[in-house]
Amino acid sequence: MMTTRRVFVSASLTILAVLMSSCTTLPVEKATGPAITMADIAAGIEEHITEQSKANGGYFKIQHENKELNLQLVRVHLEYLSYLGDGVSFACVDLVGADGPVYDVDFFMKGPPGAMTVTQTSVHKVNARPLYTWEQRRNGTWRKVAVKNASRRLLGVTNGTDEFEFIYRARLPEITGDARLWLPLATSDTFQRVAITRIAAPGPWRELAEREHGNKVFFLSAGPADSGKTVEVRYQVKRFEKSEFADPETIPQKYLSPERLVPHDETFRAIAEKVAPGKAADRARARAIYDHVMEELRYARYGSGWGIGDAVYACDARSGNCSDFHAYFIALARAAGIPARFAIGAAIPSERNDGGIDGYHCWAEFFADGQWVPVDVSEANKHSSLADYYFGHHPANRFELSKGRDLIVEPQPASGPINFLAYPVLEVNGEPVRIQTEFLFRRPAQ
Repeated sequence: MMTTRRVFVSASLTILAVLMSSCTTLPVEKATGPAITMADIAAGIEEHITEQSKANGGYFKIQHENKELNLQLVRVHLEYLSYLGDGVSFACVDLVGADGPVYDVDFFMKGPPGAMTVTQTSVHKVNARPLYTWEQRRNGTWRKVAVKNASRRLLGVTNGTDEFEFIYRARLPEITGDARLWLPLATSDTFQRVAITRIAAPGPWRELAEREHGNKVFFLSAGPADSGKTVEVRYQVKRFEKSEFADPETIPQKYLSPERLVPHDETFRAIAEKVAPGKAADRARARAIYDHVMEELRYARYGSGWGIGDAVYACDARSGNCSDFHAYFIALARAAGIPARFAIGAAIPSERNDGGIDGYHCWAEFFADGQWVPVDVSEANKHSSLADYYFGHHPANRFELSKGRDLIVEPQPASGPINFLAYPVLEVNGEPVRIQTEFLFRRPAQ
């Protein structure tokens, strides 16, 4: 089991093992040579990029496909940092190109803390679209696999069923006054069986009911004495692959209504009419909208405005993350008279069995022919070979934390209804404050 001070470590960890996960302040198990923490690795790769950028007019330069890329640092993927033993470390970094694309770059480094040298660099993804995947061999080492040769599992899909422990952890920052915290409590439904095995909090908490979508919400009042303390929720989850399904208890028409960041307006109606001309069936029109969003938007977690599920932003910027992709899809579907709804949680890595998770993930469903049809247009954008699969399926390696937008609970944040609920909402003296959050998982031993 994971403790509050250690990452999950596979018994088969070797010098070539990569993509094991952690966070910036946790020590890693020592293999051979000096102990190296995730903070050491993050500092090492950031120092390398900073030094190279200073020497090259403000840009980090690498060669890719016979072209020199001029890049600037966006972020280090803390969940993928790994110490591999024998002084070798692995880091994965997002860098934005001067020409616009965001490049996900893999680095191998050698050496002790403060003296790490980069030994290998390769572009792994462009705008979240992978150029290769990683596959773990039976002996615990990893190898690169070209995307065209990769199985669905290596591309993020688990078919059938999946079982795992999920750990939701939030660390309170320095608190200078009265604080209030809201975070999601996952529930069971047809496609996931959820058992909460532990909730640890620095003080008494209570469960709130969000009635419009049936969500449950953890609520905690805190003060300065709680600064730096942790809230942790542990789940045991069995999840089932989702395909189209009936939901007789739901009234589809309510999912035609606008939301604060998913409005009804003439722009969306005009686009919906343009991308699906002459199509009478809702499913055919939804597919045309899905294809339009997949082709027109670029997956990019960079700049300002992205990541809040703003359909207008997505339409104008032609980019964003999963929340923006699905806000745009839902806005167009509703504009075409097709009920559509939103859910958010996490995509559980399929290529490994424990470690950290790269933040939240979200998805959508639309209603046609008496059935709710699952879609994931942002994943289809990353993996075009899976576009048909993601129009009608959500894989088993998902964990839903909440449903819907503009969530109303009592007590309510001073800022009003909650936009969507995956990461915690924290307010101190009525003002929003960022809170460090991590998601981790572990599948049972086979």
